[in-house]
Amino acid sequence: MTTLVTLDIPADHAAFAGHFPGNPIVPGVVLLDEALYAAAGARGVPPGKCTILAAKFLSAVHPGERLQLAIEAGNNPQLQFTIRAPDRIVASGILSLPVDAASSHER
Repeated sequence: MTTLVTLDIPADHAAFAGHFPGNPIVPGVVLLDEALYAAAGARGVPPGKCTILAAKFLSAVHPGERLQLAIEAGNNPQLQFTIRAPDRIVASGILSLPVDAASSHER
C-alpha cells in the first residue's frame, strides 16, 4: 500500500532565514519532520512514537519547489518513504512505527 502526500513548505518558512542566506534550501530536518508527521497521520499514531531508522538526502530543495511524499509499507512495522520534486528524488528513508500500531493497521 502506498500513501501519496503533497508537501507544502512555504517559501517564507522560518528555517530559510539561516539556511542559507542568499541561497536558501530546505533543511533536511524539515523534510524528515514532514515525512514523520505524514506517516504517523496516515497510520493514526502519535509522531512521537515513530522512529527514523535511516535517511538519505540526494538533492537540495529550494523554496517553493513542489514536493510529493510517497510512503510505502515495508517490513512490519517499517515504512519506506521517498520525497520527490517533479524532476528528481530529493530524499528517502525508513521509518519505524510502534509494533501495536503497525499490526492494528494491517487488520
